[in-house]
Amino acid sequence: MMKADFCSQWMGIEPLKIEEGECHLQMKVRKEMLNGFGILHGGIAFSLADSALAFASNSYGRVSPLINGNMVYSKSAKEGDVLRAEAKVFAISHKKADIDVDIYCNNEAEPFYRMRGTVYRSSKEHQIED
Repeated sequence: MMKADFCSQWMGIEPLKIEEGECHLQMKVRKEMLNGFGILHGGIAFSLADSALAFASNSYGRVSPLINGNMVYSKSAKEGDVLRAEAKVFAISHKKADIDVDIYCNNEAEPFYRMRGTVYRSSKEHQIED
C-alpha cells in the first residue's frame, strides 16, 4: 500500500511495524505541516492516524476504507518533533472493524493525539504487485 500512498510518502511516514491488525508508523514534523500558531496542523495529525489505521485494517488482505473517524487533540506537536502512531484493531467482524490509534510525541509516555475509527471491510481483496 505504501508504494501507491503518495500522501504518506509526502508526509515522510516510515513504517516501523506492520502485522495483521496492528501498525506502527513514524514521521518528523516539518515546517510546512504547521498551522498559523506554529503547531502541528490538526489535519496532518489526523492524516498520520488515518494512515496507521489504514495499514492496520487493510493488513487482513481486504480493502477496508474508513467510514467514521474521531480524533482527540490533547497536546500540540511542534516542528522537529518525532511522532509515532500505533494502531490496533480491537473489534472485527465480517463487514466492519474498529481501530484505536495513539500518537506519541518524541518519547512522551502519554499520547498527544487519539483516534478511534471504523472501517468497512469490502469483499475486494488487495492486488499484490512486485
